[in-house]
Amino acid sequence: MSIAYIGIGSNLGNREENCLKAIELLENKGIVVRKRSSLYETEPWGVKDQPKFINMAIEIETELEPEELLKTLKDIEKEVGREESFRWGSRIIDLDILLFDDIILDKDYLRIPHTFMHERDFVLKPLCEIAPDKKHPLLGKTIKELINAKNTFK
Repeated sequence: MSIAYIGIGSNLGNREENCLKAIELLENKGIVVRKRSSLYETEPWGVKDQPKFINMAIEIETELEPEELLKTLKDIEKEVGREESFRWGSRIIDLDILLFDDIILDKDYLRIPHTFMHERDFVLKPLCEIAPDKKHPLLGKTIKELINAKNTFK
């Protein structure tokens, strides 16, 4: 079994319900959700002229390989109602693999750890709530250390 951390976000429709629906669908596919963060309302990142997001993070236990997990997440996004749009645009649901065990993977379609996670408060805050001592495999710092370095908790 592998342990992975998934970032969840929504800024269209009933944002909280969209996030919780995605978790329910993960569990329906046999993925064990071990921990879940609180819901955080956050400013958009990248493209600012759009509604605020609800973000959260979950810790899962899975037998899937990273590529299989990515496919499952994409299928769930479609099931919740996500439609393709421009990069960093509004979306009904967004599911990202943040960390997967301690692996480092760099493919065109999948990068683990997630490329920008250490720069994004909307990822670090919920992730710190459920996994403060988890180390970023490239940076060698814990999630709590990454957050403290950014001074996000004022």
